Amino acid sequence: MQYPDCTQRLYKWAESEKRWLRRAAAVSLIVPAKKGEFLEEAFRIADILFEDTEDLVQKGYGWLLKEESRKHRDEVFAYVQTKKRTMPRTALRYAIELMPQEMRKEAMRKDWK
Repeated sequence: MQYPDCTQRLYKWAESEKRWLRRAAAVSLIVPAKKGEFLEEAFRIADILFEDTEDLVQKGYGWLLKEESRKHRDEVFAYVQTKKRTMPRTALRYAIELMPQEMRKEAMRKDWK
């Protein structure tokens, strides 16, 4: 929050070969995400990390989306809805954790239309 210009560095971290840097790219924004800040940056980082196979990286960006949902529930829900067919279950479950039960059910429902 003190250094918003440093978010550019997080995109590079998200593309790192090191899983801990990739995870750090997401979890570095968790504190401001709780306040509803850096939503676009959170989505961009989630997009970069979307297909990551590391469980802890998936948990990291899922956690980031969950915290963003505190202030931007509808935006995070829409993001999840557009990606739920291919989103790793770990990330998806973290992202929707704070949402009302009906939204969680809808997000977990498999639509193969």
